[in-house]
Amino acid sequence: MAIKVHGSPVSPAAKRVLLSLAEKQLDYEFVLVDLATGQQKKQPFLSLNPFGQVPGFEDGDLKLFESRAITRYIAHAYADKGTPLISEDPKKMAIIGVWMEVESQRFDAAGQKLSFEILVKPMKGLTTDDAAVEQLQGQLAAVLDVYEARLGKSKYLGGEEFSLADLHHVPIIANLMKTKVKAVFDARPAVSAWAAALLARPAWLKINAA
Repeated sequence: MAIKVHGSPVSPAAKRVLLSLAEKQLDYEFVLVDLATGQQKKQPFLSLNPFGQVPGFEDGDLKLFESRAITRYIAHAYADKGTPLISEDPKKMAIIGVWMEVESQRFDAAGQKLSFEILVKPMKGLTTDDAAVEQLQGQLAAVLDVYEARLGKSKYLGGEEFSLADLHHVPIIANLMKTKVKAVFDARPAVSAWAAALLARPAWLKINAA
């Protein structure tokens, strides 16, 4: 049965799932969810995600929500396809797992909010909170200081190979690079090179050209 992704092309979470599918070179059907009309808050989408947020995911009779849970499923279920996104070595996988947690708990806590303040609010006709942006930039900078040290020792966060730990960052990095927050990345050479490499990945270019 075909894989289906229910989402919006402007959603970083949906793009996280699409990127994992592209890295795995898997075919899928994209089902557009109109966020502007609140389609995600109504049936039938609520049967996929009762919290009313994109993406929703189907693989045969399996239905999932939460983008990082979906990417982990894809990485495990299709381990033999495309780019390896996890490791069979328990110790290497543990390190990847650490940085996956760092992304979700620390990087995204600042990055997602910055993206919302600077990019999403103006699109909705709302005013960006400059004080919040300044505070969040400081928060992000502190996280990226840790990344700079890590990336001075390994090519990617989880080790020498690209993994889910890196993939999960890509949509928010792409958004922030369109804003003044790019300077926070540029000020850290290892982080800047890592971010540039992520945004140049063929799978990322592919889903943005679609």
